[in-house]
Amino acid sequence: MEINQIKAVIEASLFAAGRPVTEKELMLSLEIPEEDIENIIANMQEEYKEQVRGIQIIKIDHSYQLSTKKELHDYIYPILDKRNKPNLSNAALETLAIIAYNPKITRAEIEAIRGVSADACVYKLLEYGLIQEAGKIDLPGKPMSYQTTTEFLRMFGYTSLEDLPELPRYKLDENKQIVIDELIDQQEEAKEEGKMEAPMPEREGEEN
Repeated sequence: MEINQIKAVIEASLFAAGRPVTEKELMLSLEIPEEDIENIIANMQEEYKEQVRGIQIIKIDHSYQLSTKKELHDYIYPILDKRNKPNLSNAALETLAIIAYNPKITRAEIEAIRGVSADACVYKLLEYGLIQEAGKIDLPGKPMSYQTTTEFLRMFGYTSLEDLPELPRYKLDENKQIVIDELIDQQEEAKEEGKMEAPMPEREGEEN
């Protein structure tokens, strides 16, 4: 099969499916190796950019999907039926972020981090399909754990969880308070450059 025909089959498959199509599905359909699928789709993605197309191929985990470009949303939205979109509160977004950075986390662990009940937030995220049950943990009571879904990746524009922004490094001080390592590093650098003078601690019994 010629390369242009392979591209046509991939484009038609993604368009007809209307959902993420896995690499395995494309491999079985075209009978070509995974590496060839990845290279051909990468080439198609570049072609779509060069031709200023209104659609793009996005990668979600090990799947691909045709989608419109987000910068064209304002033109497309008035034409389409108004569909319900997730309306996430700050609490739900915080819960979603905790689950994204901590796959297979339990509800009790989420509540320990946030300091409040997570029942409503977890239920809402499950309803929207942004998280899913990830199996029971081998702990007393066999609590259920949770992880994000491919819908989460698609909605926020990530290929995989590895694309999540890196969190600041932190540690706990002697008072069990969070100390951001990056801020400490910056302070140390400033001290060395003479931009910041560290105060000397007073010793007991020392006269002023």
